[in-house]
Amino acid sequence: MHVQVLVLLLVLLLVLLALVMSGAPAVAETSPVQTAPIQATPIQAAPTEPAPAQAKPAQAAPKPGAGAAPQAVPGFWDPRRRPERPDLSRITVIRFLTETDYPPFNFTGADGNPAGFNVDLARSLCDEIKVTCTIQMRRFETLLDALSSNRGDAIIASMAVTPQLRARVDFTDPYYRAPARFVSRKDRVLAEIRPEYLEGKKVGVITGTAHEAYLKAMFTDAELHSYPNDDALRTALRRGEVDYIFGDAISLGFWINGTDSGDCCAFSGGPFVESRYFGEGIGIAVRKGNDLLRQALNWALFRVWEKGRYTDLWLRYFSVSPF
Repeated sequence: MHVQVLVLLLVLLLVLLALVMSGAPAVAETSPVQTAPIQATPIQAAPTEPAPAQAKPAQAAPKPGAGAAPQAVPGFWDPRRRPERPDLSRITVIRFLTETDYPPFNFTGADGNPAGFNVDLARSLCDEIKVTCTIQMRRFETLLDALSSNRGDAIIASMAVTPQLRARVDFTDPYYRAPARFVSRKDRVLAEIRPEYLEGKKVGVITGTAHEAYLKAMFTDAELHSYPNDDALRTALRRGEVDYIFGDAISLGFWINGTDSGDCCAFSGGPFVESRYFGEGIGIAVRKGNDLLRQALNWALFRVWEKGRYTDLWLRYFSVSPF
């Protein structure tokens, strides 16, 4: 009898223990300590929720327009090829020569002093070298003679580096390029342009230019239409007489963003920079054999770019990037 009672009590104790154990999770779930991992679930999910909104700008990015273009700043310096600092103590003054009227690169400011991208870049180089500089404006066709006759030390006037000019002067590394690009009406914009894409299309270009020569060599299936000047070329595009025009991207960029275009047009495809047709780039010219000044300017150009000052200048002067 006592054994049966003991067995019965043991069974009751086991049942009671089981009931207590089964109720523990329900109590724990309501405790403040355990709620933290549960609340973390929506936080982890949050980054995936904005994805549709972020996708809209990404899809819109390839469309041309002035919104994204100013952010495209070209870089012509390899950070792995840092130029050595020359002996700058041997340079006491730099007399820069520049052109009189080639906005936005060179022009006369409201105060009557030289202004423009080239002028501001020259001043930045002088600040970096810690040397006194002067800037003299002259007609473009007189610049080389002024340099050779020692009326100046360096030409910073958007002068393209060519084999012919290399025979007369030495150049720094390029500080910008003048690429070629296609422009179309906004309803005909192409994200990429290849020769086969323009088969049978009417393409306008200025006669006798490197741009015309390039089209004749590379876009043989396009229907070329030659025009005597920029005004005639751009008018033809606005009127729909041609499907695309091809030319200097810098001047075309200013036209696109200016009032003369009537907001009609935009760049199509990317830049073309083949040096055989469009040059090696734009450099600063110095007299033949003046390696000290050339090296000093190369060093200063790299430093100005490295510090972000080149980017600041570019964005200030180019509302629509030619690249």
